[in-house]
Amino acid sequence: LQLVESGGGLMQPGESLRLSCVVSGVTLDDYAIGWFRQVPGKDRQAISCFNSNDHSTYYEPLLLDRFTMSVDRAKKTVQLRTDRLKPEDTGVYYCAAVPSDRGAMCVAYEYKYWGRGTQVTVSS
Repeated sequence: LQLVESGGGLMQPGESLRLSCVVSGVTLDDYAIGWFRQVPGKDRQAISCFNSNDHSTYYEPLLLDRFTMSVDRAKKTVQLRTDRLKPEDTGVYYCAAVPSDRGAMCVAYEYKYWGRGTQVTVSS
């Protein structure tokens, strides 16, 4: 299984950003996929997770109003859209996967496979 993120970069506050994660080597339906981020000085934080068992998407409550996760099974791509970017959104954004039969919660320590991450910097 391989996950490759893209779409990061230098952004202005208030802009929108779309990150992509291409999943290869497995069938998406067999895995839960999550987006996480690590901002400087903090632990890796969950943003949202897609449950392939019931096709539900969980969002971290404090981020719910600005983040949207979408899944394209045909393209095996998972996207994360962020609106109204803030400087505190600066960090490395990762997608991760875990077999769906594990019933994992949307927390970093339960996810087994990780991409290398893509850097997002929000600064004026």
